[in-house]
Amino acid sequence: MVIRGQAGRPTLAGPPESRHSLDATPPVTAGPATGLWRESVGEVRHLGDSTFTVVAAVLLVAAAAGALATRLRQPLIVAFIAVGVLVGPAGVGWVEEGSEVVLLADLGIAVLLFLVGLKLDLHLIRTTGPVAVVTGLGQVVFTSLVGYVLAIALGLSTVAAVYVAVALTFSSTIIIVKLLSDKRELDELHGRIAVGFLIVQDIVVVLVMIGLSAAAGGGDQEIGVAVVLVLVKGILFLAGIAAVARFVLPHVLPALARSHELLVLAAIAWAVGLATIGDFLGFSREVGAFLGGVSLASTPYREAIGSRLVTLRDFLLLFFFIDLGARVDLDHAGAQLFGAAVLSAFVLIGNPLIVMVLMGLMGYRKRVGFLAGLTVAQISEFSLILAALGLSLGHIDSETVSLITVVGLVTIGLSTYLILYSYPLYERLAPCLSVFERRRGLRPEPERLAHDVDVVVLGVGRHGGTLVRELTDSGHQVLVVDQDPYALEQLEREGIRTLYGDAAEPELALALPLTSARWVVSTIPNRDVNLALLHGVRSSGYEGPVAVSAYTDVDADQLEEAGADLVLRPFQAAALHSASIILESLDKTRRGP
Repeated sequence: MVIRGQAGRPTLAGPPESRHSLDATPPVTAGPATGLWRESVGEVRHLGDSTFTVVAAVLLVAAAAGALATRLRQPLIVAFIAVGVLVGPAGVGWVEEGSEVVLLADLGIAVLLFLVGLKLDLHLIRTTGPVAVVTGLGQVVFTSLVGYVLAIALGLSTVAAVYVAVALTFSSTIIIVKLLSDKRELDELHGRIAVGFLIVQDIVVVLVMIGLSAAAGGGDQEIGVAVVLVLVKGILFLAGIAAVARFVLPHVLPALARSHELLVLAAIAWAVGLATIGDFLGFSREVGAFLGGVSLASTPYREAIGSRLVTLRDFLLLFFFIDLGARVDLDHAGAQLFGAAVLSAFVLIGNPLIVMVLMGLMGYRKRVGFLAGLTVAQISEFSLILAALGLSLGHIDSETVSLITVVGLVTIGLSTYLILYSYPLYERLAPCLSVFERRRGLRPEPERLAHDVDVVVLGVGRHGGTLVRELTDSGHQVLVVDQDPYALEQLEREGIRTLYGDAAEPELALALPLTSARWVVSTIPNRDVNLALLHGVRSSGYEGPVAVSAYTDVDADQLEEAGADLVLRPFQAAALHSASIILESLDKTRRGP
């Protein structure tokens, strides 16, 4: 399998006339290195004489394929790349080189990077503790090293092996956040940790792009001079963006925000403008767009901008993945199968193992490590972008890009199922995962729990943390059970007793002071975890009241049938409380002063 198209060694900046338009057949000469898809030979085979008809037909096929992928619970990325293969030269031949979609694809990547920067929350990395940085960077380092060895063993050149190794390290923030959001796991410990180290990976991939651009721009210069030039231009670029964000945007954005359409238009113009400047400076359009998002991340308008751009991003990215698929030549697929199988197996198995080892060393339980580890069992759309960038720079050939693409297709598809069925999978593998835990020194001594405890609270998230502090402020003795060692350390500094443990483990009930506890409360809104907790405490002879949490009516009914004395519905309670305040205000208004 190869990716069709020319890939000479271009320069970092090219004249405007070197860029092709939508109405002309692109020239063979190479364009700027920092664009994702460059000039290639070929034409669109028109349906009739209308390019519009071709695009319309491709969109209809993409919609049908997307509907099928949704029914099969597969990411739309897989479906869109498959559509590209179908409508490209390997299929019906409607699009031979996809020149009509190149501009839209470039815009889609710019919007994607802009949104990543827009949602970059450095506070999130701090609040998840050192685990986000250590796991994110550690996984990148170990995956790169092992991936490089595997690539060399498969016969790739040194440069190609480096690209493959780096491509294997990045996981898809977009796919993972979407899946965790659908499963309501973003607020759970493994979800917060996963988002944290995915952000770290996003930062690393941007730095890699800068490094590649610097290496390509150096030409015959000494690498040291090239690095210094990149640093100087980078500092000036960042300083300029920071100055605008500090002194200009606070005055301009409120005026623009009077119209939502104008605000979104200005945000896109800001992103594309910085992408152009980044391209001119030799960093790439993607880096400029990313920094444009970062500059708006701390403003009160980021949610409004981000929510309105998501649909546009998804639509434009459709053309990127279709263009990628259209460049695939299935005639050489057989030569890539073995290498793709080896690398895919490493990503699907090796990456989660690396995360579990790192999190185990940092004191996390096997369940959290396993669930967080599954989120890195695929390579990212950034890996495909990186490969395309390497092709345009002339660092790697089309066969290497094809290899990375196949690994992406396999791992994105299979990891989706792993994440969707993570809990049943964990139940089957749990007995084998204890090797990843550091039990010694994590459980408190029995005498620490000998004092009377009024309430045992499991889970110390936003709901649990507020509940614990309300109870302790009222003078009650509370024992907090959680599997986040850093959150427990904070509580211990406040004088609150803690126990490190996993509510889903049957043996946890044996460590709880159930003889003195008057209430056992779980603020963890996971049905399976709460069912396991109910079974554990009742089997241990506890006859007091047990309160558990749930998000849905179905989960609440099942927990009540399992013996829960009280089912907490935090969202419902918040809505009812808000409604009571509003109704009281309305009644006062109706009665008058």
